[in-house]
Amino acid sequence: MRDDDVLSPFLNGCPDMSERQPSAPSMTEQRRPPVLPPTLSGIDVDALWHEIVEPACGCCDPLVKGLLATGIRNHVTFGAALAALIGRKLGDRAVADDALSELVTEVFEADPDIVAAAAADLVAIRERDPATGNYATPFLFFKGYHAVQSHRVAHWLWNNGREYLALHLQSRCSELFAVDIHPAARLGRRILFDHGTGIVIGETSVLEDDVSLLQGVTLGGTGKNVGDRHPKVRRGVLIGAGAKILGNIEIGEGAKIGAGSIVLESVAPYTTVVGNPARSVGTRHSSLPAFTMDQMLPPLDYII
Repeated sequence: MRDDDVLSPFLNGCPDMSERQPSAPSMTEQRRPPVLPPTLSGIDVDALWHEIVEPACGCCDPLVKGLLATGIRNHVTFGAALAALIGRKLGDRAVADDALSELVTEVFEADPDIVAAAAADLVAIRERDPATGNYATPFLFFKGYHAVQSHRVAHWLWNNGREYLALHLQSRCSELFAVDIHPAARLGRRILFDHGTGIVIGETSVLEDDVSLLQGVTLGGTGKNVGDRHPKVRRGVLIGAGAKILGNIEIGEGAKIGAGSIVLESVAPYTTVVGNPARSVGTRHSSLPAFTMDQMLPPLDYII
């Protein structure tokens, strides 16, 4: 994807898409500095919000008009829309939608970095998932994204003495999204949960920036011992569908874990492992597989 495809010039309001005519870029647009790849720079959250609003305003389907208004068009900012979305998704009889949305808004105001991380996650999805045609789609409909953002709120609550409320959000995420992340687990930015179903992340797990996980991944312990007992996943790692990584082990930067693998030992950086138990295959690579989402394995040599 080209850099100018990521954060293109924006339109204010909700234009009539049928009447829009192509025009030459204005002098302001011509002078706009090139946008650095979002994975290497900060995200302009306001600019991203305009990118989300535009396709929502252009949709004429009467059956989803209300959904798009509630989810996007009725909100002024990205943070306000995300807080309302989390409230609607996770609210229940115990904690009502409106009360939960207000709580999430307070968390965002206390720690604006959470909103910045949520924006970075959204851009990462657009970069890595070919099924994503715009930013509005994952924002509204991708439960992997919803689970990660709900966890960010739960993690803040956990670290600020509101453990029971954090655990309630964890429970709701597990019920709704089939994603179970302990509130104490630490997640970096630009995280992609592709599909999301069946992902389990234990209490002392760490995911650094730019990590991609597919469905059915477990970052678990190996027994009932307390303390630091879960995996540490470094930057740029890709973990394939159904992989299980168990114990306080390190998955080195840029490593690739093949689908269905059982990983019981640390994995060296820029190495591909596969199998049960997982073993290194092929030669070391130089790229970050989380960016390319390349799940193919290097050629294997079989000895019979």
